[in-house]
Amino acid sequence: MTTVTSRSFHDIRQALLSHQEVALIDLREEDPFAQEHPLFAANIPLSKLELEIYARVPRRDTAITLYDDGEGLAAQAGKRLLALGYSDVAVLDGGLAGWRSAGGELFRDVNVPSKAFGELVESVRHTPSLAAEEVQALLDAKADVVVLDARRFDEYQTMSIPGGISVPGAELVLRVAELAPSPSTQVIVNCAGRTRSIIGTQSLVNAGIPNPVAALRNGTIGWTLAGQQLAHGQASRFGEVTDSTRTNAAQRARKVADRAGVLRLDREGLANWQADHARTTYLFDVRTAEEYAAGHVPGSRWVPGGQLVQETDHVASVRGARIVLLDDDGVRANMSASWLAQMGWQAAVLDGLEPADFSQAGDWQAPLPELPEVPGIGVEQLDSWLHASGTVLLDFTTSANYVSRHIPGAHWAIRAQLSQALEQLPVAERYVLTCGSSLLARFAAADLQALTRTPVYLLEGGTAQWIAAGKPLEQGETRLAVARTDRYRRPYEGTDNPREAMQGYLDWEFGLVAQLERDGTHGFSVA
Repeated sequence: MTTVTSRSFHDIRQALLSHQEVALIDLREEDPFAQEHPLFAANIPLSKLELEIYARVPRRDTAITLYDDGEGLAAQAGKRLLALGYSDVAVLDGGLAGWRSAGGELFRDVNVPSKAFGELVESVRHTPSLAAEEVQALLDAKADVVVLDARRFDEYQTMSIPGGISVPGAELVLRVAELAPSPSTQVIVNCAGRTRSIIGTQSLVNAGIPNPVAALRNGTIGWTLAGQQLAHGQASRFGEVTDSTRTNAAQRARKVADRAGVLRLDREGLANWQADHARTTYLFDVRTAEEYAAGHVPGSRWVPGGQLVQETDHVASVRGARIVLLDDDGVRANMSASWLAQMGWQAAVLDGLEPADFSQAGDWQAPLPELPEVPGIGVEQLDSWLHASGTVLLDFTTSANYVSRHIPGAHWAIRAQLSQALEQLPVAERYVLTCGSSLLARFAAADLQALTRTPVYLLEGGTAQWIAAGKPLEQGETRLAVARTDRYRRPYEGTDNPREAMQGYLDWEFGLVAQLERDGTHGFSVA
C-alpha cells in the first residue's frame, strides 16, 4: 500500500474485540492527549515520530491508524510513515471528533489502561490498604513497619514518606524478605497516587509472603491531603539479596505467573516468534538499568518491570502484540508478566538463559531512520554569533528541561508547531537549532529548511555540548515561542498542586472501572 487510507471507529473497535493487532496513534502533544483520548490510543507526538516509531511499532506492515483533533497532524504523519517504510497506514475517520460522535468512550490522563486495570484489581481482589493517618500512627509509635516506595527512584527522591525505602515495583517480591526479615513486620507499599501501590501490594499478596501487607491508600496524595509532611531528597534504596532469598522469591513468582497463564519460551521459541512476520513481538529486559548496562541479551530493550506494567502503552504501542520478558533471577520477569497477561497481552517469559547470553554491554539505543543532513556548527561559533546580531537560536528540548536550563537567548519551540513559532520570532539572518543532544533538533532543522530561505544550522552535540564547554546558562520561561503543551502536568507530581486537583485526580481514578465497562474493549481478567 502506497497511499494513506481511512478507518472508522467501528473498524478499530472490532479489531480490539477480535484481539487483532491495533496501533492507534494520537499525534498531538502530551497535554492535549491527556485531556481526552480512546482507551488504547498510544501518544506518539508528530514532533517525535521519527525518534520513537521504530521502537514502539517495530513491524512495518502493522495496521497503523492515525488521528488528531483537527490540527492536520495525521495527514503529515501519514506521509512520513510511508516514507519510513510503513505500508498499512490509515487516518481515523473524523479524527477525535469522529470517535466521539460514533459513541466511543474517551479517557483523560496518561497511561490509562494500566491505571484502569489497577482499579479493577483492587475492586476484584480487595487489595488491603491503610489510610495515611493509620500509617503515620504506626511510624509515630515506632511500630515494626517498613514503607516501600514502588515508584522510580527519581520520583521517590522528589517526595516520599519519611523513612521510606525505594523499591520499584518489579523488585518488591525479590527484595522484600531482606527488607522485612521478620514475618511480623508490617509492609506498606506506596506510590504517588494509587496504581503502583495497588499492583505492588497485590504482587506481594499474590506471591504469598508471610508479612502483613497494605497499600498506602491514595499514596503521597493521600498523605498530603491528610495534612502530613513528606520528605524530600531521601536516598534509601534496596540492597543485594542472598541466594536463598532469590531462590525462594523465584519459586513464588513462578507460581504467580503460572496462575496468570504466562507462557514459557526458550531461545528457539523466541526465534520462532520473532520470525513470524505477521505478529509483533516485543522483547524487554525488566532488571535494573545497572544490570542491563553491565550485560544484556542482544536485541532486548531495557524497561524496568514496574514501569512496564504502569506505562505499557508507552513502550508496547501495538495493542494485541506479544510481549516477552527476561531477567536473570526468575522473579522480576515472572511477576511483571503475570500482570501483563491479566491485562490481555500474550505475555511470555524467556527461560533457560545462561550468563553467556547476556553478552552485550551498554545502554539501549533506539532504532532510528536515516538522519537528515544539516550544516553543523560548534559551541565557539555559536557563542560568537550570539554576541553579534542576526542569530535566532531555537531549542527543541522538553519544556521542563528548557525551563531548568538553556543557552541564554534561546527560544523554546515544539517541532510540530514550527510554523506558529516562526510568527513569534524576531527576523533572523540565520537560525541555529539545538536540543539536549541535537537529535530532535536535527529533524526540526530539516523541517525549518523547507519553510525558509534563511540559512539553518545545527549546534553539534546540542545543549549538552554547550554545558560541557562550561558556557553560561539561564533558567525560566524566558522565550516561549509556543505554549508548553508538550507535557501534561500530573496532579500527583511535585508538591505544589492544589488540593482540589489532587482530590479530583483520586475521584477520577475511582471512576475508571465504570469507564472500562462503558468502553467494553479492555479484555482485562483479574486472576
